[in-house]
Amino acid sequence: MSLEKVLSISGKPGLYKMTKQTRSGFLAESLLDQKKISVSARHNVSLLTEIAIYTLTQEVPLREIFQKIATKEDGKQTISHKVPKLELEEFFFGILPDYDEDRVYPSDIKKVVQWYNLLVKNGFTDFSEPAKDATPEDKAPKASPKKNPASKQVNKAPVKATKKAVTQNKKVTTAKKK
Repeated sequence: MSLEKVLSISGKPGLYKMTKQTRSGFLAESLLDQKKISVSARHNVSLLTEIAIYTLTQEVPLREIFQKIATKEDGKQTISHKVPKLELEEFFFGILPDYDEDRVYPSDIKKVVQWYNLLVKNGFTDFSEPAKDATPEDKAPKASPKKNPASKQVNKAPVKATKKAVTQNKKVTTAKKK
């Protein structure tokens, strides 16, 4: 499974998998306890594919960090997120040596480790970039060939038509049919 439908909801613990779209939002299933919740527009929702970690030179997508952790741990779970702050920082420094220590807090590192372990536990092991097969032009619907324009004639008579104008329109329409 991939990360495309995995999200974090502000104020709710753990991660969620988007299952079904509703009229006012969507349904999400918790990866912690498999309970389903309704998520509306008032919730602050972040897709994991859109989250990045600051480094000294750029922002690294969370997907790449998960991939590095998976490579280091051979696809298995890693250290607990409950270990001391120094141990978490040492671990993260081994994964991403140039992360910006001023903007990436220990609580952020804790979340990354917790999320990684939760994803691996639930079978989300594909952290690679999804293939981009089609360009936007390929996804656009193709224009249908034009049919005979005379076959669909629209009557554009004014709304306040007089009896004379109505009879003239009938004559014009019958004349075009011949």
